[in-house]
Amino acid sequence: MGREWNTPRVVRNILIAVLVFFVATVIGYAFDAVKFPDTNIVIVYLVAVLIIVWITKSFILGLIVSVAGTFAFNYFFAAPRFTLEVNDSNYYITFISMILTALATSLLTTRARNEAQRAHEAEAETKAIYMLTNQLIDAEDMDEIVGISLNSICEGLHCDAGLLCFDENGMPEDTYVLKIFGIDNHVIRRETEEAAKIKYQIEHITGTYNNSGEFCDYPLYGGDRVLGIIRLKKEDTIKLSNLQRSLLHSMVDSIAIAMDRLLTAKQRMESLNEAARERYRANLIRSISHDIRTPLTGIIGTSAMLEDALKDDVYKRELAASITADAEWLHGLVENILNMTRLQDGTMKLKKEKVPVEEVIGGAIGHVFANNPTADIDVEIPDELIMIPMDPKLIEQVLVNLLGNAIKHSDEGSPILIKVYKEPENVVFHVIDSGEGVIEENLPHIFQSFYSVEKPEIKVDRGVGLGLSICETIINAHGGTITASNRTDRSGAIFTFKLPLEDQNE
Repeated sequence: MGREWNTPRVVRNILIAVLVFFVATVIGYAFDAVKFPDTNIVIVYLVAVLIIVWITKSFILGLIVSVAGTFAFNYFFAAPRFTLEVNDSNYYITFISMILTALATSLLTTRARNEAQRAHEAEAETKAIYMLTNQLIDAEDMDEIVGISLNSICEGLHCDAGLLCFDENGMPEDTYVLKIFGIDNHVIRRETEEAAKIKYQIEHITGTYNNSGEFCDYPLYGGDRVLGIIRLKKEDTIKLSNLQRSLLHSMVDSIAIAMDRLLTAKQRMESLNEAARERYRANLIRSISHDIRTPLTGIIGTSAMLEDALKDDVYKRELAASITADAEWLHGLVENILNMTRLQDGTMKLKKEKVPVEEVIGGAIGHVFANNPTADIDVEIPDELIMIPMDPKLIEQVLVNLLGNAIKHSDEGSPILIKVYKEPENVVFHVIDSGEGVIEENLPHIFQSFYSVEKPEIKVDRGVGLGLSICETIINAHGGTITASNRTDRSGAIFTFKLPLEDQNE
């Protein structure tokens, strides 16, 4: 309605009405000259009203000219002429009929034009959304989606538009793209200001858009997260018509769907690639381990025979013993790798049985003392008998690995504590050392395969970064959890794993 009442438009409409009424009056005089009935002249003025409403597209002007046409007919053609007086009372019925007919004609014409206009606008909106959707379907990356989206918004709304993407952590990116309307291919990349504030405002938005100062930001949702925001300048947003707002909302939905589809496809592809890499890695490790295990068995047997045969030669006997120890260490490493890959692939079934916790801890400590007779290991365990469904050999291996890791990263003779207690649904094991602890930045990664946190200043043994990864694999296979942290009372690390009291597969 605001556009109908600006001064140039009003003047134009008045001039059109005057011109059409002038032509209608001329035609009326022509009809009067040839003695046509007055009803024909009335029809001429009704047609004039119809033409004025159709050209000017103004319902209010239609109401005015409906009355004006009646007065014009009265002034020029009703006796006495050139006055507004009426001698014949029958003309009153004619005037009333003429006004009502003109009003009805004006109303119907305006309504028909509005319906046609709405249909045209709806068609244009549908076409714009259809073209945008088709282009977004073919988009192969996020930059292409951004370019297509901004072009469509600028052309559809005739204003500048920007798009700020959010990263996988839900934070706005450092920069965003702003396209200037009316300048072909003119794109500006601007730095994002107050990213944390934008994130907070979008997460707590209450309307359809957020007023962020210079821009009005329309969020792009993908599931339960924000993928980005469409940015329109505040002055452009205020000027949008209802149709343009509807078009913008439809575009926002289409863009959000396209972005979510692309990110979902990307995540799915990454998952497939990761699964394929993991499968190839496991197959390679399994193949290499099998190939290494056979000659290792021969080396162990041969070196043991040489050790027995060289009892009289101390130097050669020590060399043979060293070969045997190294071969047994390597054989144990290969077995651990094979067990880990089998557990991860699900091809190795756990041999679970209810075993006392003391028995498993005792076996692990005995194994550790065989290689580290000077180790100082204490045990805190409840007096009650605790039975846990587990594969005792594998859980013993977990404790051996954790104790070996504690000895490896502690000074010789430093105390190591195994603490066990019972929770309602789990049994908790702590292996606590008094070493240097773990660097905070390494804590999230120490259970990864082949990840080592050894330091040159710390006395270390041989290792390839598989011990803790094997522990995690075994504990997960039992339905438990394992974590690592640093001590708060002094230096040292705490490795904690939990095993369920009941077998979850029963």
